[in-house]
Amino acid sequence: MKHLFILWLLIFSSQINYAQDQIIPLYEKTIPNSKKTPLNYVEETDSNGLTRNVSIPTMAAYFPAKNIANGTAVIIFAGGGYFVLAQTTCVEIAKAFNKAGVTAFVLKYRLPNDVIMIDKSIGPLQDAQRAIQLVREKATEWNISPAKIGMFGLSAGGHLVSTEGTQLDRIVIDNKANISLRPDFMVLLYPVIIYDPAIPRTRENLIGKIPEAKALHLYGTENHVNSNTPPTFLVHALDDDVIPVKNSLLFFNALLKANVKAEMHIVQNGGHGFGLYDPENKDKWFIWCIDWMKKMAFNRSKYFSSCLII
Repeated sequence: MKHLFILWLLIFSSQINYAQDQIIPLYEKTIPNSKKTPLNYVEETDSNGLTRNVSIPTMAAYFPAKNIANGTAVIIFAGGGYFVLAQTTCVEIAKAFNKAGVTAFVLKYRLPNDVIMIDKSIGPLQDAQRAIQLVREKATEWNISPAKIGMFGLSAGGHLVSTEGTQLDRIVIDNKANISLRPDFMVLLYPVIIYDPAIPRTRENLIGKIPEAKALHLYGTENHVNSNTPPTFLVHALDDDVIPVKNSLLFFNALLKANVKAEMHIVQNGGHGFGLYDPENKDKWFIWCIDWMKKMAFNRSKYFSSCLII
């Protein structure tokens, strides 16, 4: 009996580990808009958890315990100015979502680079569209409601999410099955929204150092908000000296004009790049986020009513 118990425990443990972290290729075969990757273009993650040179996009899946899963899913997009991916924070947030009954996917998207892409300006957007397409394709298998799939973007990841959520008629991947690529909601944490000289690195990495006015307008995501833009939750710190708070303010105002449901929290201190636990504000922003999701009926788990993070 003792040996059977140990065997059962090992099987159960392996199933839990598998459920908590699956690495899923974004594309089954050919990666669209790609060139042959040079031998010296090697993906690497440094000691600070920053990933570079992504040429093969993947998703890391984090599933909640079955007894609290509520069918909601969120795809998380790291920041990093479109030249690195700061994914450590994303994993922390994904696991917090799991405790709320939400399935979370951390997307490792391709970073725009002429070396590996035919058109670097659409590479990240292709991966964003493919991510939500894939999650909707696998919704039944992963116990997800196809009408409760959101996107969460931090900094430059917020720019990518807001691009995906506001340019719904601009399809840059193969979608013969006509699967909806619209996120059901968006969460934007200190996002890049406007493409002006105040944020040169993010802009230059995606559309070049001297972009045309047309490109600047196209990638200024506040320009494309309309009534079909998903409900949005925004958080920004007033003292953010990397991405000015006016980015979130402009996007929020655009949402208001389009009569899109939205909630915004501007905290006085916090700077840029905080994660789940901001030293100034603790985990309040995440609690507010979960409460908003519950109000919007994207999170109805009776097991997570207190929104406490353990």
